[in-house]
Amino acid sequence: MLAFTKKTGYGLIALSYLARLEGGRLASAREIARRFGMPAPLLMNVLKELSAAGYVSATRGAHGGYRLARRPEDIDLQQVVSVLDGPIRLAECVQHHPEAETGPCRLMDRCPIADPVHRVQRKLSDFLKAVTLAEIVEPVAAEAEG
Repeated sequence: MLAFTKKTGYGLIALSYLARLEGGRLASAREIARRFGMPAPLLMNVLKELSAAGYVSATRGAHGGYRLARRPEDIDLQQVVSVLDGPIRLAECVQHHPEAETGPCRLMDRCPIADPVHRVQRKLSDFLKAVTLAEIVEPVAAEAEG
């Protein structure tokens, strides 16, 4: 089954919450975790990864917290998934990482589904690139524009 991991789900929830903040307000990881019933330590790690990738900015201190570092229109689902979980792949044969633990699929030479799986992979990737955080935050407005 194809599904987002908890990390990606929590990341999308946090990003959508931060996108809705007004006036440059900051939100702490604990505030977001408490509001949505997420484990704070995991959310802190997710926000740290999103911060390192430049999607959120962090301010330290007693009144610190997180805010979006990019406009919601400039953050797409594929970027978020890749940052938090690595590249999306439907099967081993679409793995293109040099640090992969396994080599190429041993069935690749005679696999009847390799080409269709790669086509689906490209379509999924293209679709996730086309869905922005802005559409997640304001789905009705995004549908009206499209």
